[in-house]
Amino acid sequence: MIEGEDLLLCPTCGTQFDVPADNPPSGYCRICDDPRQYIPATGQTWTSLKAEAGKHETKWKQDEQDKRIWSIWAEPKLGIGQRALLIQTPHGNILWDCIAYLDKPLIDFITSLGGLSSIIISHPHFYTTHLSWSAVFSCPIYTHALDEKWLSRSLTADTKRILLRDKYTEIVKGVTAIQVGGHFEGSMVLHWDGVGEGDEKGGKGGHLFIADTFVNVPSGFYRKDRPPGTTSFSFMWSIPNMIPLPPDTILEMWKAIKPYDFTATHGLFPGWDIRDENVKKSVLDSMKIQVRNQGFASHALLDEE
Repeated sequence: MIEGEDLLLCPTCGTQFDVPADNPPSGYCRICDDPRQYIPATGQTWTSLKAEAGKHETKWKQDEQDKRIWSIWAEPKLGIGQRALLIQTPHGNILWDCIAYLDKPLIDFITSLGGLSSIIISHPHFYTTHLSWSAVFSCPIYTHALDEKWLSRSLTADTKRILLRDKYTEIVKGVTAIQVGGHFEGSMVLHWDGVGEGDEKGGKGGHLFIADTFVNVPSGFYRKDRPPGTTSFSFMWSIPNMIPLPPDTILEMWKAIKPYDFTATHGLFPGWDIRDENVKKSVLDSMKIQVRNQGFASHALLDEE
C-alpha cells in the first residue's frame, strides 16, 4: 500500500489533497483555479492513486551523455505530465521534482539505484503526491517557504518536509537549490556542479535543472549555425495561459543564477535538454529578446553580460 493512495487527487494538475477520495468537494481544485493554471473545458473531476493504479506505466531513461542522470515519467500522463530527474551524486541520489503517479515498478527501480536521499520540488504545480514519495523512500521533501500557502497536505508520522528560506541552499555538496522566483514567488532551479566519478560531457561545466521556471522553446534545441537573435527560453508567469513575466522580475532571475556556471540545462519534459558551452549566454540572450519584444528598448537587464 502506498501512503495517501486513497486521498483526493486532481487529474489535471496531479495535486493530492488531505481529503478522502470518496468524499470529493463540490468546488474546484485550488491549484487549477489559480490564473496560472486552468479548469479543463470538460470541468473539474477527481481521482486518487488507488483509482489510477494500473492505468499508467512509469518510464525511465538514462541520460545519453551523463549516465548519472535519469528521466522519470508516466504514460499516459497523470496531471501536467512533467518528468522527474534522478541525479546520482557521490552524496546520495536526489530527485528533482515529482510526478503524480507512483507504482511498484518505479519504486523497485529507484530502490535498485540506492533509493533517494532527498526530493527537491521546483514549485507548487509539481508538489503532486510528494508526501507519498517521502513515505515510500523515507526521505525529506524540500520546497521553498515562499510557496508554503500552496501546500495541500499535512505531514504524517512517516513524512518529512523542509521549507527552504534562503535564496541559495546547498542540499548536499555540489548541489544547490536556487530560489529565482518568477513563475511562483518561491520557484527554484537546481544547480549541480557535476563533479565526481563518472563526470562526462555536459557535466564538467555544471548542470542547471530548470523545470519550467525557464521554459524551453522550440528554437533552442538546434544549436548549430544559428543567427543572432535566436531565442532558447521564455520566462512566463503562466505557461498554459501565456502570460509573460515583467522585465524587473526577469532581471532578478538572471541575478540569482549569474554566479553559477553551467553547460547543460534540463527542462520540463523528456528530451528537453540543451548541452552547449554557451547555454548560459543563451539564457541571458533569451531574456533580452523577451524584454525588448515586450517594448522595453532600455532596461537594466539589457546591460547585463
